[in-house]
Amino acid sequence: MGLFFFAYRDFTGDADALLERQGFGRAHHRVLYFVNLRPGMPVADLLDILKITKQSLARVLRQLLDNGYVEQKTGHSDRRQRLLFATDKGRTFFATLSATQASRIDAAIGALPPEGARMVRQFLVAMVDPSDHAVLDRLSLTINLQSPLTK
Repeated sequence: MGLFFFAYRDFTGDADALLERQGFGRAHHRVLYFVNLRPGMPVADLLDILKITKQSLARVLRQLLDNGYVEQKTGHSDRRQRLLFATDKGRTFFATLSATQASRIDAAIGALPPEGARMVRQFLVAMVDPSDHAVLDRLSLTINLQSPLTK
């Protein structure tokens, strides 16, 4: 667990500093991540993924909307649906946040033997509650990954 702590601390550290300069925190980063991953994501889906209350999301989302990082549109088939899209500013900021994290991941995986990357991905999937595995699939986070439980 200690290794996991230090890895997470260093993985989030650079992004935290950038977020703080904007008056944001990790919740803002999470929203930006998923809105960039799935443009047009309904607010309801984001609530399910993040497992936070509407009130918590509302505060974070309001700041992202007010500062021009995210825009919200009404659903086409269901006018009650609120769909989220990153703006150019939001995509650029997210790319900056992700660059250091992606470099850290790429360097760590690059130092592994060829089979190591798949094993790391299997480990991470195994860490996720099984009830969320379908969400991982819908977000295309498990493409070409054989489940460690079905080997």
